[in-house]
Amino acid sequence: MAQPSASTNLVEKPLANSSKVKTPAKTSQIVAKKLKKTSYKSDGVQDHDVFLLPISDYQIMLVLTVLAVIVRLFRIYQPSSVVFDEVHFGGFASKYIKGKFFMDVHPPLAKMLIALTGWLAGFDGNFDFKEIGKDYIEPGVPYVAMRMFPAVCGILLAPMMFLTLKATGCRTTTAALGSALIIFENGLLTQARLILLDSPLMATVAFTALAFNSFANQHEQGPEKAFQLSWWFWLAMTGLGMGATVSIKWVGLFTVAWVGSLTLVQLWVLLGDTKTVTLRVWAKHFMARVFCLIVIPATFYLAMFAIHFVCLVNPGDGDGFMSSEFQSTLNNKGMKDVAADVVMGSRVSIRHVNTQGGYLHSHPLMYPTGSKQQQITLYPHKDENNIWFIQNQTQPLDVDGQPVNGTHAWDSLPEPAYVKDGSVIRLYHKQTHRRVHSHDVRPPVTEADWQNEVSAYGFEGFEGDANDFFRVEIVKQKSLTPVAKERVRTIETKFRLVHLMTGCALFSHKVKLPEWASEQQEVTCARGGTLPNSLWYVEYNEHPLLGENAEKVNYRRPGFFAKFLELHKVMWKTNAGLTDSHAWDSRPESWPILRRGINFWGKQHRQIYLLGNPVVWWSSTAAVAVYVLFKAIAILRWQRNCGDYANSTFKRFDYEVGSSVLGWAFHYFPFYLMARQLFLHHYFPALYFAVIAFCQIFDFVTARFSLFGGRNNPIFNRASAVAFLALTVVVFVLFAPLAYGNVWTKAECKRLKLFSTWDFDCNTFHTDYSQYLQTSNSTTAAEKTQAKSTESKTNTPKAPKVPKAPKAPEPPKAPEPPKAPKVPVNNQEAQVPLANGNEEEAISGAPEAPSQRIVGREERIEYRDQNGNLLDPEQVKALEGKVEFKTKYETRTRVVDEYGNSVPLPPDEQQEDQGVAPPHPDVQGVDQETKKNVPADDSPIPEAVESVKGEREAEQQKPKPASDGNDATAQEE
Repeated sequence: MAQPSASTNLVEKPLANSSKVKTPAKTSQIVAKKLKKTSYKSDGVQDHDVFLLPISDYQIMLVLTVLAVIVRLFRIYQPSSVVFDEVHFGGFASKYIKGKFFMDVHPPLAKMLIALTGWLAGFDGNFDFKEIGKDYIEPGVPYVAMRMFPAVCGILLAPMMFLTLKATGCRTTTAALGSALIIFENGLLTQARLILLDSPLMATVAFTALAFNSFANQHEQGPEKAFQLSWWFWLAMTGLGMGATVSIKWVGLFTVAWVGSLTLVQLWVLLGDTKTVTLRVWAKHFMARVFCLIVIPATFYLAMFAIHFVCLVNPGDGDGFMSSEFQSTLNNKGMKDVAADVVMGSRVSIRHVNTQGGYLHSHPLMYPTGSKQQQITLYPHKDENNIWFIQNQTQPLDVDGQPVNGTHAWDSLPEPAYVKDGSVIRLYHKQTHRRVHSHDVRPPVTEADWQNEVSAYGFEGFEGDANDFFRVEIVKQKSLTPVAKERVRTIETKFRLVHLMTGCALFSHKVKLPEWASEQQEVTCARGGTLPNSLWYVEYNEHPLLGENAEKVNYRRPGFFAKFLELHKVMWKTNAGLTDSHAWDSRPESWPILRRGINFWGKQHRQIYLLGNPVVWWSSTAAVAVYVLFKAIAILRWQRNCGDYANSTFKRFDYEVGSSVLGWAFHYFPFYLMARQLFLHHYFPALYFAVIAFCQIFDFVTARFSLFGGRNNPIFNRASAVAFLALTVVVFVLFAPLAYGNVWTKAECKRLKLFSTWDFDCNTFHTDYSQYLQTSNSTTAAEKTQAKSTESKTNTPKAPKVPKAPKAPEPPKAPEPPKAPKVPVNNQEAQVPLANGNEEEAISGAPEAPSQRIVGREERIEYRDQNGNLLDPEQVKALEGKVEFKTKYETRTRVVDEYGNSVPLPPDEQQEDQGVAPPHPDVQGVDQETKKNVPADDSPIPEAVESVKGEREAEQQKPKPASDGNDATAQEE
């Protein structure tokens, strides 16, 4: 019989003095306890390396990914026209492909990747994405390929959520539930199907959360895991994720703050471990985090802007936002060397310092108000009308002491007369022979007492008057060289021009003149104007006495870091200026409860409206509230020495859920500090962390706490997950038409409109699904007819010429309400017009008319309240004289047959822009001074009879771009 092993003997046949002999099991437990007490290893933590999961977990993750592909890519070609902020981000792709410089408030990574996918798909950049609803099909834009990049980012959220929950210790069922909640979240779906930045942003936020949670899991296992390959990998990936997130939107700074705060906690705990962490080891930990969490993201971020500058080498609409030095680095924007010294008689162009460097300009147009003299403006482009002669206040004297008359009197002086600090000059316009002039007359737009009108006054040969005199005041702290501080030097000297008679300074700001001045920038003479808006410098300088050998100057070409810093200053200033209200904006307090969405697109009786899945949003918000309540009670119990934190499961719950809620807080509360326009999609990163928190709480309650017996029985965890997922899927399907832009009915829409603040317009949709089929058939028939006509025109040989017959009268056009319509004599006259409105083609090949006779049309006004609800005639009548009907009504045309039944409108007469929302300049600079014809809040409200035309309200209801993405170059346009 074989002898038992030593280990078996120790267990089965202990020595007499067994209390002093330890079994291997007991020894390992004692060592573990000692290590736990003497190291920074966390209680209850286990190794959850996502690279070492069971094969079944990867299979489940693959199934979830395939499901995400199906949900995200379903009808991604729909709609086939520009939607919401595709106006901007598609336009940016065009500019990348063309290499035209633009200015946007967001960093470039996602925009460059969208442009890359478009370029690889064959997009040539010639489509301008100018307006919502503009068709993609006819110009052949590969919009589906461009939408695929955001869609792939949206698909990746599903596996990354699964792995993140597994890294935090959740059960596979819980991880699958969290992944499915992301898949069936309507708001994330809507953003992922369009050419927008939010889906790439969410992908990088999710990757950063996955990487940092995986690193935290490795770190919390103690010294034996520190500086191992997995530890380094996930720390470096965290830094890479942070760099990518910030390179898409500055919202990524909130992710950086979340990682940074938890990293500080880790370093603080390490500092308190005096047994296993020496100062040398702590310094090693610190430097590893500095390299991975600071150096790597900063390098990545800088690299993205370096690529950005390499791609945008040509002048574009956005270069007007940048300094002259910056513009000189663009192709064809460079300037030849010019004479440095400015003298009397110099032909110069004078440029404004503060408002993107416009030129002092005049042209032969008069002010319609005020003095009605010639206009003086600021013009952003080089032009002959920007050239001025600098004249002394008196004419030069000849050898006999007599004044030399004429504009060119200073060209033949023995020596040049420098323009110095304190010189009194006149500015003579080369093209129109008038001088810059000011007087005590209010400007045409800025009618402020402290500003005077600036005009061009005089004629050729006119000596001028004292109101033409301006004193040069060199601003020494703004001028570059010692010589430039004493006399005016081209480019180097910054100076003010102070009107001698009134003491005001030549001034400009971002106020635009009306159309009678081509919307050029206003120039005034201001008393007490801000210094930056009163600063000027000479850019172009020419004089006969300054020959080829004269000293020359040019702009200093900025390097990469100078351009990087300048661009960021402009981005920050522009972003802070996005304070105008918008029809679909919302404030942070409304986001967690899903109070309101965003109207993205409306056409052909369909609508895309950004609205989250209420089950996902409300449950995640409830999870955050549950944790906050839990933490408050836990702190009170801790203060009373209740000993809850002695339980390792309790501590794991507090840390794991608390980390996720902290991520939610960092991505949510900073928006309360922002005065700029905000929208529901700004909540998506916070929503992601809230879903993680919900799943973690769900996992603890159903699988880790013994309250429901879930620790030893997985049935409760699985059954609860299936039930909750089923509810989520049902709600997702119900609201899916708003995400996909599918057909829907008014009744179904109204049934799901739980709150009046959910302001999608149910009247956009047909009352019955069959009406969509009729519209589709009519449109298809029209397309076939048009194709047939085109083919016959192309293939049919030309007929021989015949004598011209008398010109037949044109067929009558469709009647326009409210005129009485023509009543058809028989059914043959009631042909359905073609979509293109070509009546000749309709006669040759139109389908047969409907069986009912169309006997008339009627048009009615539909009034709506502030929540978009339709008001019936009695309500409208009751409100007459009490309120102004200023918002939300629509004009509807109804075609009626002989029995009084409504007939669907022909395709060419359908309202194509129903449900469309106005744009907001999220990526364009907005300055309060640039508003045109915007009435003050206390201005009189137009009477209802004026607003019946519907122009203003219709404009407010159209979907316009919002982003955080509007083209900053719109101001330049």
